[in-house]
Amino acid sequence: MTRPDGYMSKTSVARARLLALAAQLGKFGAVGLVGFAVDVTVFNILRTTMFDPELVHAGPIYAKIISTVLAILVNWIGNRYWTFGANRQSQTLREGIEFFAVSLAGMGIGLACLWFSHYVLGFTSVVADNISSNVIGLGLGAIFRFALYRYWVFSPNRGRTVGVGVAQGGGEAIAVARRAQPVDAAARREVSASSSNV
Repeated sequence: MTRPDGYMSKTSVARARLLALAAQLGKFGAVGLVGFAVDVTVFNILRTTMFDPELVHAGPIYAKIISTVLAILVNWIGNRYWTFGANRQSQTLREGIEFFAVSLAGMGIGLACLWFSHYVLGFTSVVADNISSNVIGLGLGAIFRFALYRYWVFSPNRGRTVGVGVAQGGGEAIAVARRAQPVDAAARREVSASSSNV
């Protein structure tokens, strides 16, 4: 609960952070579903038309590369402007490169799960391949990507220094600054309220 002086209890701050995280996870999942739909749709359209294996021997590989790159682009736009919109960086090129690198690493997790299941464990059926890559691999990759997008690519205060409070010493106020950590709106209100009470 918030007191009349604006102070929020630790429980209220924790609850606000948890709700913000849940909302962010929901947005991330929705963006991921759109990216997945783009990937599957583009892959199948290309695979059955211009990259048909009857026409181009490595057609499915080319189709998958194109569909994956388009899906990563769709995911970047959705995550940049919606999921992590409040934390967009001004350096768009750096952010895009980092997003693409994290996305490729996340894709590598899915491929590694497929490789391990298919070639090491010997589960070679279509169902086993789909479970290992599109259930286990996709799930592990999504956790990896969300964490790196949130705490690295779209980190709200990455590389910035902010004042976090005022310390009293010898009759003069000394501004205390440190490298900022991601702070949500509820925590900012708490810091602001406690600073004004000093």
